[in-house]
Order: sequence, then structure tokens, then C-alpha cells
Amino acid sequence: MVSGTEFAGRRVTVAGLGVSGGSAARALLGLGAEVTLVDGGDGERQRRQAAELTAAGVEVRLGEGDTLPKGTELVVTSPGWPPEHPLFAAAAAAGVEVWGDVELAWRLRGPGAAPWLAVTGTNGKTTTTGMLAAMLTAAGLRTAAVGNIGTPLLDVVLADPPYDVLAVELSSYQLHWAPSLRPHSATVLNLAPDHLDWHGSMAAYAADKGRIYQGNEVACVYNVADPATEELVRAADVVEGCRAVGFTLGPPAPGQLGVVEGLLVDRAFAGRRDVAVELAAVEDVRPPAPHNVANALAAAALARAYGLAPEAVRDGLRAFTPDPHRIATVGEVAGVGYVDDSKATNTHAAAASLGSYPSVVWLAGGLAKGATFDELVAAAADRLRGVVLIGRDRGLIAEALARHAPDVPVVDLEQTDTGAMAAAVRAAARLASPGDTVLLAPACASMDMFTNYHVRGDAFAAAVGQLATEREDHEQ
Repeated sequence: MVSGTEFAGRRVTVAGLGVSGGSAARALLGLGAEVTLVDGGDGERQRRQAAELTAAGVEVRLGEGDTLPKGTELVVTSPGWPPEHPLFAAAAAAGVEVWGDVELAWRLRGPGAAPWLAVTGTNGKTTTTGMLAAMLTAAGLRTAAVGNIGTPLLDVVLADPPYDVLAVELSSYQLHWAPSLRPHSATVLNLAPDHLDWHGSMAAYAADKGRIYQGNEVACVYNVADPATEELVRAADVVEGCRAVGFTLGPPAPGQLGVVEGLLVDRAFAGRRDVAVELAAVEDVRPPAPHNVANALAAAALARAYGLAPEAVRDGLRAFTPDPHRIATVGEVAGVGYVDDSKATNTHAAAASLGSYPSVVWLAGGLAKGATFDELVAAAADRLRGVVLIGRDRGLIAEALARHAPDVPVVDLEQTDTGAMAAAVRAAARLASPGDTVLLAPACASMDMFTNYHVRGDAFAAAVGQLATEREDHEQ
């Protein structure tokens, strides 16, 4: 923890002109630092943002992201900048520390600062953090879902009046640049290959995820079904007395949360090893897909670690509204359901989504980010009734389908214009029969064809709406 007065007159370089970069620059400026912000881009958006920061007193250098400004005493980086970036090599050569915006926020906490309940994992972070915030709110606490979502973390840490407790979503990027972070309690929901181009290896990715357990005070929450998360707990250096708490979709052992006869139950914080406390019903989780129930159990474990009553867990789950593009049913046409899980941008997320439906026409493809698809396709083959492929790396999925599901009909769409999603939905509708689910779970990133996964999901929903209208017109 550092005093804000220590930044007065200090020369700080902020790397990256994004939401977190702008927030860091303004916070540092407010603490009296001399702030220079560098960014490799020089487009219209960057110039607009730069003008606002310049007016506030920040020196902004566009198109100069590789160069360390002379006299820099500290670098605060946006999370997406990779460790091998030339700016950081220059900082290392000059003996200058590099912090992320999360590290800066952690160090700027004042006396009696709100504890952090932290969430990471390859998939489910945002949903779990939102569920946790809803539980804390149901308990009457002033809280916010922050970090990799919502309001910039620095804005919340410096808020007046202060918050009681924070639900903090952290990406592997953010954790990499936050060596001093020591949460009250934390969870790694799951681990699967992702962002390996940034981290360099699965081992490095897992190590950065595992940072979230360092210094935990009350509970390290892990996924019983994913032994790699428990291994990260075992490797962590925690406060004496901190407990390892598992969550499982089956009946829980002592020290775990789990599911018994349609109920979410707690055998970790019940007070006695032979007692299970009812927290909520599976039906209180929306949607009650297995991986989403796991998210709810992880959130409940963190809430219970903070001392919340079972009623707050239940009421929070009932009040929680899932974000768009996460297993969202967007329509039903001719007895076929259409589900938008555009947020399934990697194979682990797509596997969870595919496992939620017994008979699927799968709409997949995009930017693979170095992923392979054999394991995903082999596991889902028996529930696939057809596949529609879009996007730049669709050929990788097609090859896996040829190896592991050769009898499944595949439509390979080369179209990449604005009408591509409508064409994909029509192709999926032709493959589907009543009772099937057409599932957009791309297992890939979206930026080859769409601005982001939100735009991709919106295009899918619009195409389904168009399909429904065309069918209604045809039947009249």
C-alpha cells in the first residue's frame, strides 16, 4: 500500500489509450503525478480520446508506443500489452518498474479499504462476478462488480464514500501485472488453453491465473472437476488459516459446496463437518445449465467466505440478470430453438455450451487464437445434427469434424460480408429438425468478421428474427 502523496511530481508513463489507461492517467494526474500516455495507434478514436486527456493535463504521444519517455520513473500498463513489448524491455533496461492498473489500484487502497473477493478462470468470470456482486448487494452491502468488467477499478478504489467490499473480475493479463495483489478470498473457476499467444505457454498462463490465490486470507475456492485449479491452490502462499474450498456439481464432501437433490448446499462454512446448509435451488440459477450452476457455486463460496447468510446467496441469484450473449435463447422457429452464446470464444466455453443441449446444429468459427478442435469435436460428436462454419479459421474445425464426426453434415460458408450471419442462420435452419437447438457457440474470437462478440451475437439474434418473420409471412 502506498500513499497517494508519493506520486506528487513523479514522472509516470501510462501504456495504452483504453478504458483502463485513461482511468489510470486521470487517477495519477489527480495524485499530482506528471503523466505521459503512449499508444501505438493514431486513428480517429485515439485522437478523440487523446484530446480529452490532453485537456485534463496529460501529455499524450500517439504512434509512439514502443518508446519509453525520457525521465520515466514508473510505467503503468493497460492489461492487453504483452510482456515482450519493446516498451517494457526499455523499462527493464532503465530499471523502471512496470505495474498494471490493478496493481496501482491495489497499492492506492487507503486504511480500512474494502476487501477484494477476486474471480478468474478461462470461462465464466463475468457471470460469476456478477452473481457475487448480486449476493453482496442482497446482504445490504455497498459493492460493485469491477476489474475486467464494469466501472474501472481505480475509480472505485478512490471513491468517496468508500465501498464495503468489491467483487473483482481479473483476467490473466491483469494478474500478470499485479504482483502485490492479496485478496480476501479468490477463485480460479477453470483452466483451459487460451491467450497462449500472449502468455507464451500453458504453464505461463496457469501461473498468471494462480497469482490470484497469493496471500488469500480466508478461502481459496477451486473447481473439484478441474484438478489444475486445486494444484494452483496447493502452490499458493496464503495467510495462515486460509482454507481450500471446493465446488462441485455433485454432492459435496466436507469443505465443499455442491448440489444435492436440486439444491445448492454448503458443507464448507456450515460450522460442522456433518451439516449441509441449503443456499438456493438450482432453479434460482439463470440459466440452470451445468456450467452456470458451477459459476453460482463458486460465487456462493466467496460470498460465504465473506460471511453472508444463506438467504443473501439465494436472493442474489434470484436478482441476478445474466449479461447478453451468454447461453441466451433468442427465439424459436418451427420447433427449433436458437441460442446465442457468442461469448463462447474458446473451445472450453464452447464445450460447456454444447454439453447443455442434447441435439445441436452448431454454428462455429472465427479466429482460433492458436486453438485446436479435436477434443471439442470428439466430445460433442454424438449430439451434433449439423454444423455451419464461418470465419477465417473455420477450416481447422472442418478438419476436426472430418476426423471425429465424419457423418455430421457440414456447411462451409466462405461469405464474410454483413449478410454472412443471415446466411449462416438460414443454413442452420435447413439442417435442424423440431426439438433441435441451433447454437451459436463459435469456439473462436470474432474480430475477423465482427467488431466484437457482442456485435456477432446481435447479428445472430437479428438473423433469427428475420427468419421468424419470413416464416410467418410464408404461412399467412
